[in-house]
Amino acid sequence: MHYVNARGILTNTGGYCGMNIYRGCSHGCIYCDSRSKCYRFTHPFEDIEVKQNAPELLETALRSKRRKCMIGTGSMSDPYMHCEEKLCLTKRCLEIILKYGFGAAVQTKSDRILRDIDLLDEINKQAKCVVQLTLTTYDDRLCRIIEPDVCNTRRRIEVLEQMQRRDIPTIVWLTPILPFINDTEENIRTILEACVRTGVKGIICYDMGLTLRDGDREYYYAALDRHFPGLTRKYIETYGNSYELPSPHSSELMALFKDICSQNNILSTPQECFAYLQELPEKNQQLSMFDYLHK
Repeated sequence: MHYVNARGILTNTGGYCGMNIYRGCSHGCIYCDSRSKCYRFTHPFEDIEVKQNAPELLETALRSKRRKCMIGTGSMSDPYMHCEEKLCLTKRCLEIILKYGFGAAVQTKSDRILRDIDLLDEINKQAKCVVQLTLTTYDDRLCRIIEPDVCNTRRRIEVLEQMQRRDIPTIVWLTPILPFINDTEENIRTILEACVRTGVKGIICYDMGLTLRDGDREYYYAALDRHFPGLTRKYIETYGNSYELPSPHSSELMALFKDICSQNNILSTPQECFAYLQELPEKNQQLSMFDYLHK
């Protein structure tokens, strides 16, 4: 872990702002796209880069904004990695989001988010908060191989249940699904049933498969060699050097996914889910006169 002073913290896309407080990750997921060379890491991926001035940068940015919006975090690096326990930078940023009346969209795989559930609840009551959890593998043994240094899927489902009790809306990322590993009807159905039971608002699933880029591919294949001997050869024979690697069962699994989502009024396209994540209710977008006078 090393510390830097970042020049900025927010990226603005059509009224929605994203931030990454950390770069790199300690969760060790074997498929992580963030390892890809296109992201130009200049340090080892596990040597977490900490943007130590993130709260100060965020406060400066939000103080100057005249229009409220959703602030997202977690798209590139999980905001609830192991180091967050001690550093509390994510927590401090959420406190600033609450202070200035903005919304929050937080994406994670970690149950550490429960530490901040009261804060998330307050943001949701004041503006809007959406918690996003990634679920890929229901089987505990297999999950420990694929996502070794983070809580398992059953624990993440418990997080969804606790968010449901607080009426905090949730989105599930059902991705990636790994060909020949977790691309079974039993795995997908069990996860989807948990999503229905916990009342998730939407599920993001581009396809039943994964993508591999340079950097990510090498790490993934090395993991396959350790845990699934012979499977790398099967991947190469099936997909070559392709970026997109759809499951051989993609059509059937996507039909199952669409059917369960439709039956239970769950948003099921990325476009629908992103629109929901990025939308802050109109009544919360404008600064109140009190806010304006005290800027």
